[in-house]
Amino acid sequence: MKIGVFATFMSPLATPRMVGDLGRRLESAGLDSLWMGEHVVLFDEMEFPYPASRDGRIPVPQGGGMLDTVATFGFLASATKTLRLGTGITLVPQRNPIYTAKEFATLDWLTGGRIDFGVGVGWCKEEVIACGYGWEDRGERCDEFLRAMIALWTQPLASFEGKHLRLAPCRMDPKPVQKPHLPIFVGGHAPRSLRRAAELGSGWYGFALTPELTAGALANLDRALAKAGRSRDGFEIAITPQQATPETLRAFADLGVDRLVVQLGSQKPDAIERRLPELEALVKAAA
Repeated sequence: MKIGVFATFMSPLATPRMVGDLGRRLESAGLDSLWMGEHVVLFDEMEFPYPASRDGRIPVPQGGGMLDTVATFGFLASATKTLRLGTGITLVPQRNPIYTAKEFATLDWLTGGRIDFGVGVGWCKEEVIACGYGWEDRGERCDEFLRAMIALWTQPLASFEGKHLRLAPCRMDPKPVQKPHLPIFVGGHAPRSLRRAAELGSGWYGFALTPELTAGALANLDRALAKAGRSRDGFEIAITPQQATPETLRAFADLGVDRLVVQLGSQKPDAIERRLPELEALVKAAA
């Protein structure tokens, strides 16, 4: 099993020196990958709470904010050599799909094929609307945008015709280094998310799960894959666990999980110093 790290890089703690140093240290410790979440703007009042915290808010330092994934991955690419860089997740239906395809193809080109493209529809209604898109049709739009991006990544002369996007024949280069295209990890536990993973994904990404919750989600995923004429053969399962211990590591491995993306936690220097030996021990336990 591969072990990665999920880091919600936030200013003012995530300075250039901190980000570059952490990337190098994770790589030296044998970690497989570093994953980042995405939010371009945050709101004091939201219709739906943030699902991964007790108070329903993203735990951002006063006066701080989340770093952009694309810019940060470009920075980390120059500071590392083997560490994979994954999005957990890219909010596809609130992005321009043409620019997104170009940005991530370029990242894959510049990193020599080290990008994992985690995708989802998001939970923050206000953010989707602020980006100029509708909320209710974001799932349908996500599917179309992904299909168009795959076309741009794989076809010399790409085109797409859909309800939300029309793309006249055009060329996008460079293509991603990875073939047939960037690995697409679809996040989300809802039936539609699992269908999206089965139809369009290279893998599935589950967040903040226990082994028991993972087992239930994988049973539903297996049914979606079978309906799409696929199986988990060649399909990667990545999980960010609620807890990562040698015991839970074995339980996830028994379920067929390929990669654990463990939360880094606090980005304060003393907390990172305590966390790195724990992560290194997980890498050794998973070997």
